[in-house]
Amino acid sequence: MTVKAKKHLGQHFLEDESIAQDIADSLSLEGYNDVLEIGPGMGVLTKYLLKKDTITHVIEIDTESVDYLKNNYLHLADRIIEKDFLKYDLNLVFKDKPFAIIGNFPYNISSQILFKTLEMRHQIPEFSGMFQKEVALRICSKEGSKVYGILSVLTQAFYDAEYLFTVPPSVFNPPPKVDSGVLLLKRKENFTLPCDEKLFFKVVKTGFQQRRKTLRNSLKTFNLSDNLKANTIFGQRPEQLSVSQFIELTSLIENDEN
Repeated sequence: MTVKAKKHLGQHFLEDESIAQDIADSLSLEGYNDVLEIGPGMGVLTKYLLKKDTITHVIEIDTESVDYLKNNYLHLADRIIEKDFLKYDLNLVFKDKPFAIIGNFPYNISSQILFKTLEMRHQIPEFSGMFQKEVALRICSKEGSKVYGILSVLTQAFYDAEYLFTVPPSVFNPPPKVDSGVLLLKRKENFTLPCDEKLFFKVVKTGFQQRRKTLRNSLKTFNLSDNLKANTIFGQRPEQLSVSQFIELTSLIENDEN
């Protein structure tokens, strides 16, 4: 029995065993005992995770894949979560325990998976996953790059991001139309920001919504004082600012006195 890939779920099943092993081996397994794989499909990555000295859980929305896993990975059966990762409250499984996230992510929801990880950053010390190559490179890019943006800044504020390797379309069934890229996120030792974190998210998102404009223009909705707008940082465009400068910018806005 094999599972038929479903287009509406963005399924592209990895068929290369050595790549699956490389993804599984990318996690350090330090500082947590549980790993959650998103979208395991027929378990090509799962089988290598199960060999590790950690407890593997999988979350899968496709009932056909769930049936396959239950029949072929009997000792995993009670750790298969038949839910939508984006909508499911993971604390029902992990309580307040730390866990890592790993997976060959459906491209159509990969950014949303990352945003949910950032929301749960206090519990997720490590994250390894396959994205569309272009998205993986964007997440890992630095200021000054054309692809540096919201995902880059928000991720790198809390995690060290490393692009690991590129995966060609030919190793998937069905093959996607683009290359894929695997990245690793390791949470920073100090992952709390010295500014209001909600405001930080808002400043970054608002700034990049009009990325060609200077911050003085793109952040107009914050009703900044003339005194603050005179600061040279507001003469720059968002892609010119490093993560630490965005944190500094948020602190300036937070302490602005109109």
